[in-house]
Amino acid sequence: MNLGSQIAWDDTVLPFQLDASDIRGRVARLDGVLDQVLEQHNYPPVVEALVAEMALLTALIGQTIKLRWKLSLQVRGDGGARIIATDYYGPTEDGKPARIRAYASYDAERLLNSGTPFDEIGKGYFAILIDQGEGNTPYQGITPIAGGSLTACAETYFAQSEQLPTRFQLSFGKSTLAGGVESWRAGGVMLQQMPKASPLANKEEPTGEEGLLAATDILDEAEGENWTRANTLLDTVEDLELVGPSVQPSELLVRLFHEEKPRVFDAQSVKFGCSCSPARVRESLSIYSAKDIAHMTTKEGTVTADCQFCGSHYVFEPETLGFEATKTANDEA
Repeated sequence: MNLGSQIAWDDTVLPFQLDASDIRGRVARLDGVLDQVLEQHNYPPVVEALVAEMALLTALIGQTIKLRWKLSLQVRGDGGARIIATDYYGPTEDGKPARIRAYASYDAERLLNSGTPFDEIGKGYFAILIDQGEGNTPYQGITPIAGGSLTACAETYFAQSEQLPTRFQLSFGKSTLAGGVESWRAGGVMLQQMPKASPLANKEEPTGEEGLLAATDILDEAEGENWTRANTLLDTVEDLELVGPSVQPSELLVRLFHEEKPRVFDAQSVKFGCSCSPARVRESLSIYSAKDIAHMTTKEGTVTADCQFCGSHYVFEPETLGFEATKTANDEA
């Protein structure tokens, strides 16, 4: 593959359908987006790995949301990695890229730095939130941290909360192309059984970890055969095929699923993007009184705020903040 073809598939999500097995899916490739997400912070390697996995899951799941909607993934745990949060902003209009941002909060002294990055989370929950815009109540679904990876948590979420059998196969890490510099690359495939009109669990007792539903608990016999066959084919994928750049996503689908009659749709481009602004930060501070704002004021006589996602630094005059503001804002940041 030439360099032009390689770049064409970087930072994209390609939706597809397997017509022979009634399964839909997506192939995602992230490189520049992941570099930009992670370069905003100096995370320890175990935290970087969690953020990379979460960002890739977000790209795969987020591709289905509508224009101007927002999808968020959140993990909160009681271990050294306390919060992993990502946002996916649907395109503002057809043909425009979606935007992804992510950040992590961690306690460096509590990081184990042994075992797997997932061990750093401890006990907690995995959540998916969808904001459909002003005037609509945001949707939120939560499942316990379980399964040994964030990927397994996402699969459990879809089985438990949506009753949709879902499978992810991911690969991510730092790599160096010939003559290039080290950078992050990530790739993954998502499979999902097409939804039924009235999904019902078929097992008397859920077979997932901690008594939660697993994908096979939701499928009837025919669906189970299709699901098992597609997953067996996906098991043959290699890490280098997932991350590229030598194999295009469409070629990968033919290699894996040619007997399942894969059909591809228009690819969605993604980029790093943050929604923070002076106005948004000012709005978040509007709930505070003048006394509260005074406690936030620095020795230099200003109130400062930093965006956890992109690192932007904002500086405000205290008199322009809070519900007791005495001066008109002029977006000093």
